[in-house]
Amino acid sequence: MHDVVIVGAGPVGLSLACELGLAGCSVLVLEREAGPGSPWKAEPLGMRGLSATSVEAFYRRGMLHPLLTASGVHDDSGAKPAADEPSPPRRGGHFAGMMVDPAKAGVAAVPFRLPDPGLESLMTNLEAVETVLSEQASKLGVEVKHGVTVSAIAQNDESAVAQAGADEYAARWIVGCDGGRSAIRGLAGFHFIGTEPQFTGYTMHATVADPEQLSPGFNLTPTGMYIRMPTEGHIAMVDFDGGTFDRSQQLTQDHLQAVLRRVSGTDVTLSGVLLASSFTDRSMQTTTYRQGRVLLAGDAAHIHSPLGGQGLNTGIGDAVNLGWKLAATVHGYAPDGLLDTYTRERHPIGAGVLDWSRAQVAVMRPDPHARAIQGVVRDLIGTGDGTTYVVEKISGSSIRYDLGSEHPLVGRNAPDLRLQDGTRLGDLMQDGRGVVLDFSIDRRLHGSAVGWESRIRYAAGPARNDLGLGAVLVRPDGIVAWAGDRRPDREAFERAAGHWFGSPAI
Repeated sequence: MHDVVIVGAGPVGLSLACELGLAGCSVLVLEREAGPGSPWKAEPLGMRGLSATSVEAFYRRGMLHPLLTASGVHDDSGAKPAADEPSPPRRGGHFAGMMVDPAKAGVAAVPFRLPDPGLESLMTNLEAVETVLSEQASKLGVEVKHGVTVSAIAQNDESAVAQAGADEYAARWIVGCDGGRSAIRGLAGFHFIGTEPQFTGYTMHATVADPEQLSPGFNLTPTGMYIRMPTEGHIAMVDFDGGTFDRSQQLTQDHLQAVLRRVSGTDVTLSGVLLASSFTDRSMQTTTYRQGRVLLAGDAAHIHSPLGGQGLNTGIGDAVNLGWKLAATVHGYAPDGLLDTYTRERHPIGAGVLDWSRAQVAVMRPDPHARAIQGVVRDLIGTGDGTTYVVEKISGSSIRYDLGSEHPLVGRNAPDLRLQDGTRLGDLMQDGRGVVLDFSIDRRLHGSAVGWESRIRYAAGPARNDLGLGAVLVRPDGIVAWAGDRRPDREAFERAAGHWFGSPAI
């Protein structure tokens, strides 16, 4: 029997498998597709944007360089930034197709930001992401089985079983990472609630006889929106039909051309369609991310419009948050209620992403009221504060979990603090343990850290920029669990360590 069976070998399932494998868990991944390759994962249709927090997750596990290489990006992050001050973001993104200028973002408005190889977003593709994660999972002893379709689930107080045909796969825990049409979600009885769609969206790789008729980039029109991507023939469009066409009829070249002409207001001609699919802005979320010994992550737990590219990043955030908590539960040292914090922390994040998507859809609607709102939004995101707000949302830097502390850093993604000898926080997190950085001159927390060595790595010394801190405790997912002043309180540290990592093994 495995410790964990993960259903779904996409980026979310593989991210979770890597986190669990790093913690020494026995992991089996079941994937219904016959193999990992698919034209939908390669460029151009497989293109995805990774937020700064997702890129940082790869950096902290030593996978950023392989990811950049697989993505065909020149790796200038290998020379770790030497500057003491962070540079402004280079990518701003968009809200409802209205682009923001990253140069207007206020760097000082992003709390506790430091120079960091993982602080920049990245355009990549699903094939590159899954290749890197698959290689990492293999190194960690994770087993992946393709061509397995789970048809039933049974569970009791001690274990759970996934059934696929005549085969049964037993584990102490099952996690559904099997996408928006998750079988695990339905089989385990999760409640899935939300709002119905306003539009049918389309993405296609086509040959266009007269591409000059289509303006590049995002184009909001009186009848919808279309996007002409940088890759020739890669086009997306949004048709406000109430979502009625999505998967209800066959996607033909004639239909796609008719929609593109209506939305773009041109007589553009498609001379061929290589690949095409449809989607909607249906926004749904499970009421909890756990039912007994079955958990959900990624699109299995929440679906929404792909506007803003938040789905993949939210799923990776789910996996990183869940991984160390589930591993601690498997190994028996998790404090009471630790696994329950997965839903408590991540459900509000998912709900916020759904609302972010809904807001964009409302602004995009082809009616006079929405167009009036578009004018107001354009003005707002043209300001420094407006740009900063959108950049923080897209990058994930605005995320803060309520961990019961008034310290402004607690609950946030930790900045990449750097000791005087050049050691960075990211360097210390590659083994998946929590980290305590002790900047106090007398190494005040050294004795208090004894007994947690298998779960918390201790590092001490002066910092190049300690942000006014005396010490900081960082969870394995990169979230600050506790922060102390210039002379950190040992008892406060021990309480925080015990709260997140259980009793010390003395």
